[in-house]
Amino acid sequence: MISKEPAMKRAAAPQRGEGWGERAPAPKPEPVHAPLSAVGREVNAAHRATSNDAVISVRDLVVDFGGAPVLDHVTLDVFRGEILGFVGGSGAGKSVLMRTIIGLLPKRQGVIEVFGTDLAGVSDRERRTVERRWGVLFQQGALFSSLTVRQNVQFPMREHLDLSPRLIDEIALAKLEMVGLDASVSDKFPAELSGGMVKRVALARALALDPEIVFLDEPTSGLDPIGAAEFDELIRTLQRTLGLSVFMITHDLDSLHAVCDRIAVLVSGRVIAAGTIETMLASEHPWLKSYFHGKRGRQIADKSEHQIANQVSHRIHR
Repeated sequence: MISKEPAMKRAAAPQRGEGWGERAPAPKPEPVHAPLSAVGREVNAAHRATSNDAVISVRDLVVDFGGAPVLDHVTLDVFRGEILGFVGGSGAGKSVLMRTIIGLLPKRQGVIEVFGTDLAGVSDRERRTVERRWGVLFQQGALFSSLTVRQNVQFPMREHLDLSPRLIDEIALAKLEMVGLDASVSDKFPAELSGGMVKRVALARALALDPEIVFLDEPTSGLDPIGAAEFDELIRTLQRTLGLSVFMITHDLDSLHAVCDRIAVLVSGRVIAAGTIETMLASEHPWLKSYFHGKRGRQIADKSEHQIANQVSHRIHR
């Protein structure tokens, strides 16, 4: 029996008796931010590490398929309020780790704690309570093709909340507005949307229950450079406005430089490094050097440094 208790700690729509029937305001967007400075990133990472406020804690995790190991004693933390970029080669097991954390794949060994709760040792009801505190954007959006945009965003609310159809409709429209879409797309089907719009609808659905953690699996894959940059800005704005903790699987070097507070790297089934982009760039590990110092990596690093220099110059001369 699915719990029907409202789970809206930062509800985007009014409750009964609180402006019932009025559309909830979307969070006010913050100004577009330039990439975090090296000093700012290091300070943020050091503060989170010393505060030991991990919302996700993975210890000694082993996952295999048919006896072939995919994740080999993986240990990783995601700290409250950070955007963690998770990178690795294609087929390295990045999505496997995310799906194991959220319970879609079984583990052979290890401990996964979310909000301090060992998910293997709780009842189904307790697990559902924890699950309602996260949202997921899967690869390619994974929208239900037979449902409209509005119905896709409403789906988690209909499953978990006991709200009137009118209020569910209001919340769905507010979530679409939150990700930069207006009501005109709400009755379209996924096949009628562009790739960027599909990603935004999927993000709105991930935010439907006002989660504290958001899992993003390749959120900018398939987008053109302008669309990818806009999506990065959206993620950073929502993270800061809503206080989200974000676990983001990505291959996008622009995203790693622009929005990630820390980066963790998965190679041969193990996390070989975790730290800021500056830590990655300073590493002598062969895989990291190839990934971050290849031709594309150098171009993006140069662009990021140029943007930061311009931002500092602008502040000095204001």
